[in-house]
Amino acid sequence: MSLSPAVASSSPATPTVRAGYALFILTLINLVNYLDRYIVASALPKIQADLGINNTQSGLLGTVFIVVFMLASPIGGYLGDRVPRKFLVAGGVLVWSLATGASGLATTFVMLMIARAVIGIGEAGYGAVAPSIISDLYPRQQRTRVLSYFYIAIPVGAAAGYGLGGWLSSTYSWHTAFFAGGVPGLILGTMAFFMPEPQRGAMDGPDAQTKLPFKVGLKGLAGNKAFWATTAGYTLMTFSIGGLGFWMPTYMVRTRGIPDDKAGFIFGAITATAGLLGTVAGGWLGDKMDRKREGGGLFVSGLGLLLAAPAMYVAVNLDSDLTTFAAIAVAQFLVFLNSGPINAAIVNCVQPAFRAFAMGLNVLCIHLLGDAISPTLIGKIADSADLTTAIEVNALPVLLGGVALLIGAKFFREAVPRQH
Repeated sequence: MSLSPAVASSSPATPTVRAGYALFILTLINLVNYLDRYIVASALPKIQADLGINNTQSGLLGTVFIVVFMLASPIGGYLGDRVPRKFLVAGGVLVWSLATGASGLATTFVMLMIARAVIGIGEAGYGAVAPSIISDLYPRQQRTRVLSYFYIAIPVGAAAGYGLGGWLSSTYSWHTAFFAGGVPGLILGTMAFFMPEPQRGAMDGPDAQTKLPFKVGLKGLAGNKAFWATTAGYTLMTFSIGGLGFWMPTYMVRTRGIPDDKAGFIFGAITATAGLLGTVAGGWLGDKMDRKREGGGLFVSGLGLLLAAPAMYVAVNLDSDLTTFAAIAVAQFLVFLNSGPINAAIVNCVQPAFRAFAMGLNVLCIHLLGDAISPTLIGKIADSADLTTAIEVNALPVLLGGVALLIGAKFFREAVPRQH
């Protein structure tokens, strides 16, 4: 499978007003997506006390979600290339929102774990197809920027989940936190039925393949060097930030002596601020560099990770808490530069007829080999040495991820020579 013709040709159309409506709804849904994921983390102390579950069982609540989500994502992508995608989005949002609300009704650990698994199924029906819808609503010259708007929801939604879950579970109950978390998705899921359903390849020119037998598409994807290099870099980045997000608050408490309540708040605030600024900056830089050369946005991603690695290493080797927080913020800003460019690269290097499945396969890879295993592996390093050493080692995947993305940018340039 060659790179999409959109990479080499100018787009045939401009986005409509309804494209803006769809982007707005999809972005709000993505925010609720991450809010619902992280409510359980901040409500966990109350859940443990009420249900009498230990740390291992608590960890399983996160593991079962991510395992179901990543295994179901390629299935969601397969369907997304064959049926109206807005129905998958709307249905997925309604399913996971009902499951979030049902989490608040759980009276046993097993009931809560089942509810978290259903949330993974619902999110898989949405996560793989949303970027492909956006790619058919906006021309390639704008995709990195609009996808960065879409992915702003990650740091903001995660921070909202931490804050809302902690506040509601402390002020009312953890049940209330889940009930409240499910409501926005029910509203947005209903609104999603009224989104436009763009024609596949609508912004990719007359030569774009909009129908492709699955086996043919799979064979082409297997030989798509740009896709696999980008996925490798994305996986290494996800491994690292998954481990960092899990262990950094604990590092701040154990090693820095920061109180529990302040550690979570400080790290959440840094993540939300640096993540938002980095995502917006990455969208702007990615679009600008893509206009200059093929793979330019991916080059920005690779460079961002190469610079983030030393910042991450230095962060845990500074004496002052303030300078440590500053170094963490710099590292997160540079990591979040990737959100728009790296996802735009994936949709741009795959034919429209196979984009949703490619996104689903990418989701499987980045979680299976990324944040599904990194917290445990980094924990083992911390047990063998200490937490500072574990976080230092965690900078290595970021560095290697940057190299992989730079190689991916090179494959873009080789596959589609610049046309003047």
